[in-house]
Amino acid sequence: MQIDIEFQNQPSRTSYTSEVEFDEDTSIDDQEQTVEQAEQVDVATNRLTKPKHRVSKTIGINEILPNPSEPITFENDPSPIIGYAAEPILPLPLACAPLFDILYNLVFYVQLALDETPENPPNGLTVHESAAIRLYTLEWETPHKSLYSMLNYTLKSSNREELRPYFKYMKLFLTALAKIPCEPITTVWRGVKKDLSAELQPGTSLTWWSFSSCTKSLTVLENNMYLGTVGERTLFSVEAINGRIISDHSHFATEDEVLLLPGTHMVVVSHLVPSPNLYIIHLKQVIPEETLLEPPFKEIICKDPYSLRSVSKTGKTPVALTFGDFRNQDIIDLAVLNYDEQSVDFLLGNSKNTYETEIIYDTGSAPSFIFTGDINGDELPDIIIANENDGTISVLLDNPDDSFQSTTTYQVGQRPVSVTSADFTGNGDFDVIVVNYGDNTLRLLFGTAGRFSEIYINIAVGLQPICIISGDFNLDGRVDWAVVNNGDNTINVGIARGFGIFETSQIYKVGHHPVAITTTDLNHDEILDLIVANYGDNSVSVLLGNDDGTFQAQISYDVGIGPNAIATADFNNDLHMDIALTLLNESSVSVLFGDGNGGFRSPNKFKVGSSPNSLTANDFNRDRKIDVVVTNSGENTWMILINMGNGTFRSGFHYASGSNPVSIGAADFNVDQFIDVVVVNKGDNTASLVLCNGDVAHDLNNDMKLDLVIVVMKNDSVIIMLGNGDGAFRNRTKLRTGNQPSSVAINDFNNDQIPDLAVSNHGTQTISILLGRGDGNFQFQKMYECGVNPNSVISADFNRDQNMDLATANMGENSFSILLGTGNGTFLDYIRYLAEREPVIIMSNDFNVDNNTDIAVVNRLSNNVEIFFGGVNMTFSTIKHYGTNNKPNPAVAYDFNKDGKVDLAVLHTLSDQLYVFLNQCS
Repeated sequence: MQIDIEFQNQPSRTSYTSEVEFDEDTSIDDQEQTVEQAEQVDVATNRLTKPKHRVSKTIGINEILPNPSEPITFENDPSPIIGYAAEPILPLPLACAPLFDILYNLVFYVQLALDETPENPPNGLTVHESAAIRLYTLEWETPHKSLYSMLNYTLKSSNREELRPYFKYMKLFLTALAKIPCEPITTVWRGVKKDLSAELQPGTSLTWWSFSSCTKSLTVLENNMYLGTVGERTLFSVEAINGRIISDHSHFATEDEVLLLPGTHMVVVSHLVPSPNLYIIHLKQVIPEETLLEPPFKEIICKDPYSLRSVSKTGKTPVALTFGDFRNQDIIDLAVLNYDEQSVDFLLGNSKNTYETEIIYDTGSAPSFIFTGDINGDELPDIIIANENDGTISVLLDNPDDSFQSTTTYQVGQRPVSVTSADFTGNGDFDVIVVNYGDNTLRLLFGTAGRFSEIYINIAVGLQPICIISGDFNLDGRVDWAVVNNGDNTINVGIARGFGIFETSQIYKVGHHPVAITTTDLNHDEILDLIVANYGDNSVSVLLGNDDGTFQAQISYDVGIGPNAIATADFNNDLHMDIALTLLNESSVSVLFGDGNGGFRSPNKFKVGSSPNSLTANDFNRDRKIDVVVTNSGENTWMILINMGNGTFRSGFHYASGSNPVSIGAADFNVDQFIDVVVVNKGDNTASLVLCNGDVAHDLNNDMKLDLVIVVMKNDSVIIMLGNGDGAFRNRTKLRTGNQPSSVAINDFNNDQIPDLAVSNHGTQTISILLGRGDGNFQFQKMYECGVNPNSVISADFNRDQNMDLATANMGENSFSILLGTGNGTFLDYIRYLAEREPVIIMSNDFNVDNNTDIAVVNRLSNNVEIFFGGVNMTFSTIKHYGTNNKPNPAVAYDFNKDGKVDLAVLHTLSDQLYVFLNQCS
């Protein structure tokens, strides 16, 4: 069942007639306007009419459900919101022109929104984009309807033709909203003075078709102006995935209003009645099966985000990797365990798109497992390492600076292979349990502020224990544990009785040679269940938990040959947990979809590379669907399985790793809201970090799928490969260029909204222009001289005429050139500027924060970066040099430390160094 929840008021149809004379000698106040309006409907809206207070207003029942007294059907559900995206982006007055006869005195409010908008709005928005948001937040004078009220009323209409006059404004408005970063998955609130728990039962799906204003603060809703604290009330706790905070662009700048987009699709998860007459309904936003709101532009969703790859040296034979904010700086660092050198390397992150080995600490003999967690209560992540050969663990406590305290070693038993840490005694300090493979025991070390006493408890378990997890299995507030025994195919469960005492009588049979274990709630009873991967008999065992800490007998599912790693997530967006396993001997991933009752359907298999041996799950392309990334040790690659949201995965993009990748992790390492990937490569002693930048691929044929342009210098050509959208490419087309093409820039050079190509030709001292036809084919337009041996080409609007220009770095004559575009695909003769010796890279941005476009050139033989600060009329008044090391070449401009200013990073391939220049402008 689907319900259309409507939060805006639904007025009776209102007819407007308006006469607006655009006479330059007539002020807005003098413009004659007449309005015929039906009687106002006395219902509350979700926006306020009192000045400067407007978030999350109370809503009436008739605004939640179309008609509560009638059955709810699909018949009147509006169709998807499409068509507006084809409109051009116009200045706000022109975008609103079709609405002048619909909205009272709109000219006045448009000008008011523009007057309130700063010259340089936040989030990279233009003035007109920011003003479009501000116009949406404005209240019209009583009794006239505001823009947001009429727009949202029309969005809920089943007749999409009524929405057409709003298309131009919607294009500008939604383009602006798309540029504002999505809030991370967060809970927002709305409310209604009515008990809706009967109408909205768990499992009900519903769609909000209008823009929906929400708040993060419950205290806002408790104000009597909104929901109040007495009487029947329903609070909607919305787990939102695409909310935008618009306060930087709002008329009500002090309110942290979170705006949800039209077509927000949700499922009712649960009900809660914390007090009489107060009903809380938990809604979870999900990705609908069909697109309900057309994106305003194609690049809004990133599908191939991984283009930057950096490799940091480690010690010899790294075997394990973990990460954490070791320095308490809100920056992710890495720790790599080196087996042969008996050391741990710390690769300190700095939001500069790289990790460097700066600290090395010795470990015991043959380190094989690394654990990260706060074990001394200082909110800094510490390190515990299991050392197989000498039967010890090494503990490194984190300091607030860039270091760890001296390594402390504790004897624990024979061949320790796994470690976990928690407050097992209930005294507020973290303890440690170590799995000893060689003597079939667990050792509990009692902790005090990160130090461990000589008093310990040995706990006998099964044969060859290999992996341990912890959790509260019986809901008594104490931490229990479960250990997998590879040698006798069992699990031992330890139920905490307090003070480090465990009831260990529970032994459960699982499959043959279990190798991995995880825990989660599979059947929605708020009790943890166990999932075990059994390598020996190609199965997974599911043991459902009971509320007393016991587990039901295993239910075994065949999964494929050689399961050796496991992950759980809701892969098909049905609110039920699913299981994914790597199949070492089938070169595939097996996915079992859960039914919500602890059962699973037959597995679906998805091909990956050779000998997959590690996996992790996360949303790598920011489409709110959980993808899977896998290391393929047999071919030295890793790859992404792209989640289609309907229970299928498409084989995604393959990426080269180092030699013999053995472990993989995922996090937002460079703090840019994109999930990055890190791979440990055992064969060549490296950790490979692949950073997502969000916009590296281009859709060349307008099919919403990413395509590739490859420069082939030796064949004097570029190759166009059109994407299928599943990681595969078709229609390999070769286009002739000049001699020795060296670089390509993609942009719209003739203003037809189709991407074109500009290719620098190193050998013929030219740029080739190839104009796109929109179907993936290109027409050769012309070659333009640019300078001797152009090595790099970029595109930007250097003279602010709204036409794209070109710039090249000319290494053969120590110069860079700018070619101004005319807007029809042609360019004027180049203007040459002298640089230093052998410029190889050119970049453009506003480096000194003066709102002018600057040029940065990397000079390989001068060993420096040269900044040309731009002024008006294509002048460059000041030149600044920054020294680098021997022969710099690759370089990138980016705001690495998230301070709103563009920084530079330059790599030196001959000296194995990376230089980062942080922008110090105020």
